[in-house]
Amino acid sequence: MPAMLTALLLLAAAPQLSPAETRMAATVDAEFDRSVATLEALVNQNSGTMNIAGVTAVGTMMRRELEPLGFAVTWKPMTAAGRAGHIIAVHKGAAGTKRLLLIGHLDTVFEQDSPFQRFERHGDEAAGPGVGDDKGGMVVMLAALRAMKAAGTLARTNIEIVLSGDEEDAGDPQSLARADLVAAGKRADAALDFEGLAVEDGHDMGSIARRSVNDWSLAVTGKTGHSSRIFSDEFGDGAANELARILAAFRTELPEPNLTFNTGVLAAGATATLNTAGAHATGKSNIIPAAAVASGDFRTLSDAQTERVRARMIAIVARHAPGTTATISFKGGYPAMAPTAGNQALLAALNGVNQDLGLPAMLPLDPLKRGAGDISFVAAEVDGLVGLGTASRGDHTPAEMVDLQSIRRQAKRAAILMTRLGAQRRAR
Repeated sequence: MPAMLTALLLLAAAPQLSPAETRMAATVDAEFDRSVATLEALVNQNSGTMNIAGVTAVGTMMRRELEPLGFAVTWKPMTAAGRAGHIIAVHKGAAGTKRLLLIGHLDTVFEQDSPFQRFERHGDEAAGPGVGDDKGGMVVMLAALRAMKAAGTLARTNIEIVLSGDEEDAGDPQSLARADLVAAGKRADAALDFEGLAVEDGHDMGSIARRSVNDWSLAVTGKTGHSSRIFSDEFGDGAANELARILAAFRTELPEPNLTFNTGVLAAGATATLNTAGAHATGKSNIIPAAAVASGDFRTLSDAQTERVRARMIAIVARHAPGTTATISFKGGYPAMAPTAGNQALLAALNGVNQDLGLPAMLPLDPLKRGAGDISFVAAEVDGLVGLGTASRGDHTPAEMVDLQSIRRQAKRAAILMTRLGAQRRAR
């Protein structure tokens, strides 16, 4: 191969950052210690979802970070939904360019009574409540925005940030708790979710889909009497056996790709009730159970799949045995974020950034390996990409640990991606 052609091919394959992008990458590295210090401060302020004062305090801390970057920051109280509130931050850029929605959350699963309360650094890792989910994500977001400001690209970029205070346990009614996020999604051209980066076998993965969460509750009644008469024509199978039959039918008749379903709580006896704390039953071993209850969830990759599975569950329950009654009810949780062509295009854009940073391409993550999240509420309105936060492990447990070095590569990716997307003209 001629030497000139070889040189041209090598040049084409080499990372190609603009001067502004090079400045952004350097800023992220230069401010790494600041980012870690910010993360420590956020983690050391407890913000369990039901710690109203704590979530509000973290909101105030984020306001202090965002306002110097030129964001108009609003605290939206959610007292009516039983939660603290949300941060809404708006940055106005150049007219006619794409509007970006950045999503994160202020709360954690660790309430004030949790023994897991403090940030502890261990070299390139750190432990702490929410250190990855999602305080690490918010720190990546801040590092990327500061890098954009230093390089002069933030001034031209239209950005709206929604940091919810109840992502881990959405307020009620959900329609109120997520109204601001849905409205922001309708205004946006792309949504970027700063929850955790998925890493598989040492490879960073891209997330273009999240499955729904749908809760279900099942109530069964049967004829009661002395246990010696069970399975007779007069008394039938009893409520407990009928509940077991229905759940077994779910197991054999519902399975399909991208679906999981779970029975989380069940109880049966002379009496059986469900409430938010669980289930309660009374009875004796020699009495045929008159009542049985169960609750759980199912998760799907699309709204169409949700409706299909719900219809199958209703049909199975309707086939209850003679002498019994059975009813099932549903409560919507998080909608599905399907792997659309628009989401795939965003991952392709991110991989363009990876190439120019000299990083490996990110393959799509299997949606079975990711839980639900706030971005799903805007998935029907706008293309989205998930996983721009830190890499971590042990999330939602006292073993939660973040890879601090992931702040560097994630903030660089986010800053360059936002700069490139934000420079594009809006579709007319």
